[in-house]
Amino acid sequence: MYRQFLALQQVSRRAISSTVCRPLNKVPEKQRMFQEDNGIPVHLKGGSSDALLYRATMALTVLGAGYVVFELVSAAIPKK
Repeated sequence: MYRQFLALQQVSRRAISSTVCRPLNKVPEKQRMFQEDNGIPVHLKGGSSDALLYRATMALTVLGAGYVVFELVSAAIPKK
């Protein structure tokens, strides 16, 4: 039991005293990226994930509008 406690203590000490330097403030990097004048629209400057999200949103919008028109037409035409 004591041996397991010492191992856990050593692992926790290593995790806390890690020497890896992680940048805490990424805002200046993002500001530089979004303010750069490279001809890309601002809603696509985030990379491939932004492009994928944009395309999925446009596809759902077009499909939803088509479905609304279909339902309106089917409601307007009397059934036999």
